[in-house]
Amino acid sequence: MTPPDAPQNRWSDLDRPPLNVTALRRGLLRPESLWSELEVVETTGSTNSDLAERARSGDLAEGTVLVAEEQTAGRGRLERSWTAPPRSGLFFSVYLEPGDDVPVERWGWVPLLAGVAAATGLAKAAGVDTALKWPNDLLVTVEGEERKAGGILGEFAGDGIVVGLGINVSLRADELPAPTAGSLALAGAVSTDRETLLRAVLRSLEHWYGEWRAADGDAAASGLQAAYAAGCATLDRTVRAELPGGNSLVGQAVAIDGDGRLVLSTDDGLQQPVSAGDIVHLRGAAGGLT
Repeated sequence: MTPPDAPQNRWSDLDRPPLNVTALRRGLLRPESLWSELEVVETTGSTNSDLAERARSGDLAEGTVLVAEEQTAGRGRLERSWTAPPRSGLFFSVYLEPGDDVPVERWGWVPLLAGVAAATGLAKAAGVDTALKWPNDLLVTVEGEERKAGGILGEFAGDGIVVGLGINVSLRADELPAPTAGSLALAGAVSTDRETLLRAVLRSLEHWYGEWRAADGDAAASGLQAAYAAGCATLDRTVRAELPGGNSLVGQAVAIDGDGRLVLSTDDGLQQPVSAGDIVHLRGAAGGLT
């Protein structure tokens, strides 16, 4: 046992071993695979920022994956920060180039696609039901309450889009950044092996991206729209959408439309699509505020 006053190093927490990059590359970088390059770094500010900078310089191939054992300046939507103890989660970004076959106006589905892929992969590998909060949060249930265990951020860069995912894997209750946060471990995951989880998410992402791209980015034809709606915890609930510019809109979330927008049915009988904003769950099947 490590004495309490002993200096900490990357090997101190035996429950959080470092990723084995050789094993990950062997399992993911196959000739027919979407994934072309995989790098694991000990620490960085933001994997999204790193890949976006490389994409803008033209020095990036589609299918590049950058994983960090620790992020010191991770970013969420609306420029929120994302931090967690080293090796306590999965912090990674991928670079995708949908190309000329997919109209640019359909590229907005890519972060939602990543959400479906993450939820599907984690359900299989961790044995945890993972729900989607529109547009980009991953929810798990901890002690009967919905908690945010992950988030997704997409940004255009170069000729493609960088998609970053942050997933809390082994965070303990005293390490959570907020009372509304959770982790796979706290949700009762059968496995918190980060290599297993990362492989599962990336393989699921490869599958969904392939289906969506083969359908020329048509979310309905590829099954993506239906899959997102089926796993979306926001639907059928009363929500408040905090919109850009300081306005807000309250209504029942009734659908995800063909452009990936959340459709709210308001008290005046209108159906209003929301393309961007912060969503607060007010009432619904799980009750409470989230």
